[in-house]
Formats: sequence, structure tokens, C-alpha cells
Amino acid sequence: MGASRALEQTLDDILSAIKPSQENLLARNQIIDELRTIVHSMNIFRGAIVEPFGSFVSGLSTRWGDLDISIELPQDTYISTSKTQKKRTSVALLWALLLILKALGRFNKLQFVQHVRVPIVKFKSRGISCDVSIDNPSGQMKSKLLLWIKGMDERFGDMVLLVKEWAKAQEINNPMCGSFNSYGLTLLVIFHFQTCVPAILPPLKDIYPGDIASDLKVKGVRADVVRNITETCAANIAKWKSNRYRPVNRSSLSELSVSFFSKFSDISRKAKDLGICPYKGKWEALSSNDAIFIEDPFEPPLNAAKTVKPSLMRKISEAFETTYQRVSSTYETEASLLPGLARPRVLKALARTPSTAGSYSGNHDTTNCSVLSNVASSSQVQQQFQNMTLQPHGMIQKSPTGDDRIQSGYVPTLESETHPNKESETDSVDAEIGSESETDSVDAEIGPDQPVEKRRPVCVLFIFLSLLFLFEFFLS
Repeated sequence: MGASRALEQTLDDILSAIKPSQENLLARNQIIDELRTIVHSMNIFRGAIVEPFGSFVSGLSTRWGDLDISIELPQDTYISTSKTQKKRTSVALLWALLLILKALGRFNKLQFVQHVRVPIVKFKSRGISCDVSIDNPSGQMKSKLLLWIKGMDERFGDMVLLVKEWAKAQEINNPMCGSFNSYGLTLLVIFHFQTCVPAILPPLKDIYPGDIASDLKVKGVRADVVRNITETCAANIAKWKSNRYRPVNRSSLSELSVSFFSKFSDISRKAKDLGICPYKGKWEALSSNDAIFIEDPFEPPLNAAKTVKPSLMRKISEAFETTYQRVSSTYETEASLLPGLARPRVLKALARTPSTAGSYSGNHDTTNCSVLSNVASSSQVQQQFQNMTLQPHGMIQKSPTGDDRIQSGYVPTLESETHPNKESETDSVDAEIGSESETDSVDAEIGPDQPVEKRRPVCVLFIFLSLLFLFEFFLS
């Protein structure tokens, strides 16, 4: 088997192992509906909407990815427009949610991550890790845009999944340890598709010429702002697709992978003088003190790679260079390629034995940082509206009901010739998108490992004291 054919087969095998199954998608929909029922039963969330966002909505999640969920409050919920007051309200509401989830006893590993840019409640259900946040319109919009970009070329979604898996195998996809978050890696793939010849994707300014984050902060009805952004993007994407004179890139996934690793094999040298700008679709001279600058095209001038530490740039560059040498070699086989491109859990899913030629070491599913511990972490961009379809000059369609989604195994789709399915992986828009945090959490671990009889008296006391706190909070 030729080298390129071996690589193509290897990439197909990895994708078959990491893409979520129908059962996995069904379980995620069930979690969303269960949380929606709980939230709607709480008076303090009257009028709120519960929607998924992140990589589940954008179609860029794996079977092991987190599920990001947003509780969208009615627009008149915030009495003050102060950021401090809004965050304070979010924290109080999330505490109330945590108490209810704790009392129900059906959720494992409950945790409140409070002292971060976007506070979240974390829990595990049906074997899936979930992050719940309050009101994150910027992140939600980013998820929609990634969904629409995925719909522009079917290779984009596969490439993002492969790059994120490769980065995990190389131990450079962990913002808590000073490396890339999943959103930054997604932007690298967008940039690669913009700068390959011929280009597969346009500069993102050709899709939306404004600053989405700023536009969402404009006073007015948020639905109108979202509708305007949606219709603008739809019209520009349709115009780009209908251009019959546009050169078409017919590279295979394996060819795009080789050129991707080649392009960034000297990233540590380029990063000293140049920034990556997906908004304009080119390298740009940008002044920044960060180790590497990947401009967030939807929220400039934020750096989506701010978590990357200078001490890891050499490792990151070596990972790109070593992988490029391997995938471009004529002597590599599937057995020798797999360990450098995927984690042991993927090899296990494929029933393969890790080759000694691989570059991984140990268990990549644990956080074992050799970098400084107080690294600012980035969650993947977090967004919503998996139920939104993109239509030129159209309106936002009504969300399918939870029952409809469960019965049909609903996966978010885009009306186009390709099939987008988060981020927002955030991995936590992973999403896994663009929210940076210090991992300072209030741990409230509970779960079925503790007998219900022993938990109940403690839960009642905890709920009573916390509700007292919330009552005093809202009076103050």
C-alpha cells in the first residue's frame, strides 16, 4: 500500500473511532431534555431557554467530548448592565441550579467553577461530561458560524476532528497545561483552508464583515441582532458558493493533512514576528507579547491561543515537524502512523496495539502538567442553537421539541450540500470557544458512590443554608 493511501486509510480509521455514535447523540439529547425539565421547574429561571452549544452544535465533537449547555435568560432579567452585577447574578443562579442537581442525586461529579470569565456548573451524566453556563451570546454565535463554515466544505469538519485528536496524542491540546485549546486548533484549520492553493475557504471578513461580539452588545432585541447576523452570513456564503469562476481545491484529506503539518512545522519561528489572522485569511505582523497569536476572527483583538506558554512552543513546533516528516514519508504504514496521530484509547477502539514508533507516552486523558500550575486556561468556545438552520434571506426556524429530537436522533444540520452536525469543545467552543479562565473551582462532588440515605440530611441542610444565602442576595 502506497504512503498516501496508507495515510488516507489511517485517517479514515481514526474518524470512525472518534465520531459520536447515534447512541451517543441520543444520550446527549436526553441530558439536554432532562436539564430543560429541571430548569423550567425552578421559579428563578422563569422564561429561560435551555439550549446546547459548542462542538455538539457545530458538529465538531467527538464521542468523548464535553456537552456544553446554556441557560438563556429573558432579556429583562438583568436589572443592571454592569458586568460585575451580571456575573454576580449568574453565580447566584448557578448555585441554585447546583443545589437542585445535588438534591436530585442523579448527577455525578458535580462541581462549581466560579472564579472564571464564564462561570459554569460541571457534572457527569450517562458517562458524558457536561458544562452549564448562563447567557453567553458571543459564544453561541461563534458555534453557529463554525456550523455554517463546516457546511461550506465537508472536509473541514473531518480535518478539525483529526487535528484535535492529533494534538491530544501529542499532549498539546490542554490549555490548563499551557498548550492549545480546541478553539485555537479549529482556527488553525480554518486558516489552513484559507491559505492552501487554491483556497477552500474565504477570509472570514467575506462571510461577516463586522465585529460579531461588539454587534451582540448593541442595545436592542437580541433576536433581531442575531437574525441580522444570520441573514448576512447566509447571503455571503451563498454568494461565495455560487461563484462558478472560483478555483476548486480537490485535495484529499491525506493531502490536506500533509500540507497542514508542513505549513506549521516552523510555527515557533513564525510566531515571533507574525500572527495568524483568519479574519483576513493571511499572516499578519502583529505586536503581541504572547507566545503565539491566533486572532479570534469573531471577537478581535482577543487571542484564541493566549493559554499557550513560551516554554511549550518548542514542543509544539517539534510535534508539527515530526508529524510532517512521518506523514510525508514513503515508508510509513498504518501501524506506524496511528500512534503519532491518535491516543491509546483510539487505538484500543480500533483494536490496535500501540507501536513503539509512536510519540505518545502514558495516559493522555489525565491532566498531568509539567508546566507551571497557575496557567490561565481557555474553555472551548461555548455556544448554542444546534436547532438553527441557515437560509439566505430567511428567518430563524423554530426549534424542534425535545421529544422530536430524541425520537429522530436529532443532529443539528445546515441547509446546504454538506452535512454539518457543538464549542463550541469548547471541548468547551470546546467550544470547546474563546473564554479564558483560571481553574479555581468550588468542588461539590457527589454521586451514587455515596449512599442516598447518608446524602439526604446533608443535602437538606446545604439547600436550606444556600437558599437563605440566595434570599439575602436578591434582597441586597
